[in-house]
Amino acid sequence: MTTTTVRIDPTTATTADVFSAAHRPVLAVDPGETVVVRSLDASGYVERQEVPGERRPTLIADSRGHCLTGPIEVRGAEPGQMLALHLRSLRPDPWGWTVAGMLDTPVTQRLGLVEADPAWLLWDLDADAGRGTESRGFVRGLAPFLGVMGVAPSEPGEHSTIPPRAGSGGNIDCKDLVAGSTLFLPVAVPGALLYLGDGHAAQGDGEVGGTAIECGMTTEVTVDVVTDRPLAGVHAEAPVGRITFGFDADLNVATGDALDAMVTWMQQLYGVEKAEALALASTCVDLRVTQVANQTWGVHALLPTGSVA
Repeated sequence: MTTTTVRIDPTTATTADVFSAAHRPVLAVDPGETVVVRSLDASGYVERQEVPGERRPTLIADSRGHCLTGPIEVRGAEPGQMLALHLRSLRPDPWGWTVAGMLDTPVTQRLGLVEADPAWLLWDLDADAGRGTESRGFVRGLAPFLGVMGVAPSEPGEHSTIPPRAGSGGNIDCKDLVAGSTLFLPVAVPGALLYLGDGHAAQGDGEVGGTAIECGMTTEVTVDVVTDRPLAGVHAEAPVGRITFGFDADLNVATGDALDAMVTWMQQLYGVEKAEALALASTCVDLRVTQVANQTWGVHALLPTGSVA
């Protein structure tokens, strides 16, 4: 296994705003290689805002979705296998932003904000100190992660980066996928075609306003191809514990999918039948709304590290 490290930076030639199996890879790596991926924020701003709501230049004009770096081909990856993304480090850029009330969504409708002006927060980000300071003086700790980590779907054509997908990942927006995590994605097309981006310096479960602390990110990730995973769908091993996901327009379906996958995993972990695994899960598994912002409900089930001996 090679230990080569390569780097890719965002340019007009190395970014995309949709997923597609027809995209030509901007980089090809072997399983086991480490890649340093620089990505812009979700909107692809190349300059920071100085005034809330200020329009600044973006890398992709008239973008249809997130500004993502990729796709990256993983040589030898084939459908039926899984891509393992070992997240070594995630370092946010020195600035970021948050906006709420900008779109007509169930949340803005419920809160009576459809006709209101959007509210912007501008952040100075100190990656070394792990602290973000907003222009009004709000201060919060940082826990950086990538909102979008996904591979090209097998279906032809171009696919929006906004809704997450059970078969290929994408806009998962799970705040627990910090450095030290490994995300497992089903490979849908030869070479996998991996896209990374949508850096978040910090976010709450739900991403309730529609954005997190959106920022550029430098991510160091080792990419492997594996075949021996306990689940066929998107799942993760993170410092906080084991994580399974559900994505659906129906919250009940998304919840059921996340829980079903976790119960299946626990059956294998502890050598028990499904009903016993569910009973055990009821004592320790946390069900969390990952995000409400992406046209598709995201739910994740968390089996905390050390919760069951």
